[in-house]
Amino acid sequence: MRLTLYTDYSLRVLLYLGAMNPEKLATIKEISDAYGISKNHLMKVTHELGKLGYIETIRGRGGGIRLAMKPQDIIIGQVIRQTEEDFYLVDCFNPESVGCIISPVCNLKGALNKALQAYLAVLDEYSLGDFLHSKEELASLLFNDE
Repeated sequence: MRLTLYTDYSLRVLLYLGAMNPEKLATIKEISDAYGISKNHLMKVTHELGKLGYIETIRGRGGGIRLAMKPQDIIIGQVIRQTEEDFYLVDCFNPESVGCIISPVCNLKGALNKALQAYLAVLDEYSLGDFLHSKEELASLLFNDE
């Protein structure tokens, strides 16, 4: 299973904001520069993370973004469920698919669905806070000014 870049970037934004001093604001440009990824992609990602309630966006001069929740309240499995477009591991997972000729007798879909649920269940055991134990080292890699 592979996560989309959208989900990858969403997790990176949350990690960046989690590594920051919670009283400071970050800009999309700072995050883009830190990771070397597209500012335009990050604008879409941060907009959605704001709509989902994970980050707070402050507009205007001196504005920026920060976490809207405590890191331990941001469950990774939930973030992934909300940022992934779908979980169509194979064609038969897609309800709009024409279907596979062996679908009526295939047991593979059930096994793959069970594996997907186990994958998400493991991610549900982790919060953003679990990945911030080495916050100082993370900050040293991400922030130029600290």
